[in-house]
Amino acid sequence: MDEFFIVLICLIFFSFLIIFMTVLFGRVWCGWLCPQTVIVDFTYFIEAAFKKSYLYKAGAFTAVFIVSVIMGANLIWYFVSPYDFFELLFSNRLGETIWGFWIVLSLILFLNFVFLRHKFCATVCPYSKLQGVLFDDKTLVIAFDENRSEECMHCDACVRVCPVNIDIKKGLNQACIACAECVDKCAEMLKKKNRTGLVRYSFGQENYNVGILRTKVVLLGVFTFCFFIFAAYLLLFRMPFDLVVMPNNDFKPRIARKGDLMNSYLIAVENRERAPVEFTLKAAISGIDVEIKPDHIELASGEHRKVQVFVIIKPDMIIKEQMQLRIAVVSKKSGRTIEKSAYIRRPDKL
Repeated sequence: MDEFFIVLICLIFFSFLIIFMTVLFGRVWCGWLCPQTVIVDFTYFIEAAFKKSYLYKAGAFTAVFIVSVIMGANLIWYFVSPYDFFELLFSNRLGETIWGFWIVLSLILFLNFVFLRHKFCATVCPYSKLQGVLFDDKTLVIAFDENRSEECMHCDACVRVCPVNIDIKKGLNQACIACAECVDKCAEMLKKKNRTGLVRYSFGQENYNVGILRTKVVLLGVFTFCFFIFAAYLLLFRMPFDLVVMPNNDFKPRIARKGDLMNSYLIAVENRERAPVEFTLKAAISGIDVEIKPDHIELASGEHRKVQVFVIIKPDMIIKEQMQLRIAVVSKKSGRTIEKSAYIRRPDKL
């Protein structure tokens, strides 16, 4: 939670990036990068399965179900490491909760990939609805060239190949996912007459092919770039470990035989790196080092450990005024240091 502000800055950056890309390039994400579109295109054979034999249907449905199971597991891997997931799966220790989520997600995805497919993009997807607000008159869209409408063969090939069943000749439709199927099909049909296609990418319905860097795009681009730099700085220079110092109330301060003052503290050290790291522990009063035991600790990747430490203060350093102790953890890997303050406690009778 102490690093949540980094997540917040990254979320703001991605929000500006989505808005910037949508205003400038329209539904390029939907047509080319969205997992829904990619998987639906990958499982194209299921559309023909409804008109094929029962054997073909069984094979197609089985293939889509396997894809759905893999995708369902992939969603779970955001919360359960795939290394742990497979270890638990093969040892039959996956648990009812994970099994339940896996089964439900796989069934939902299976029904989606078999029956909804591109209809999901046109009816359910919230990003699809959001883009209708973000578009302006110069956003990149797929449009029919009205200036050459007399060249149209009226074959309706562009309508038949459209996965969301729209007629691009009637103008821009909110359901269009910019997959460019109609662009390719129109070009293929008119090539037979040695003509170029009538459906193409265009910055706006009215052939706006210049001046795409308008004020809105420039401002969004600047904000996106600034938050990207800020997020990159926070991620690159984030502290790879953390330290918390607390008094050890189970150990009362005491005077040793040689007159040394002994204090005990509980320190919590967290290793945020992806590899084991050895740390050196240091303690100082007014810039002068004092003895601390133990003086080193090694943590595995991602490990968080509480350690009881003892600070030993020589008699000549003990004064009547309240003394402040600085406890530091130094990474032997990076050399970076975290320091935290604590107060020296005295016995009731010194």
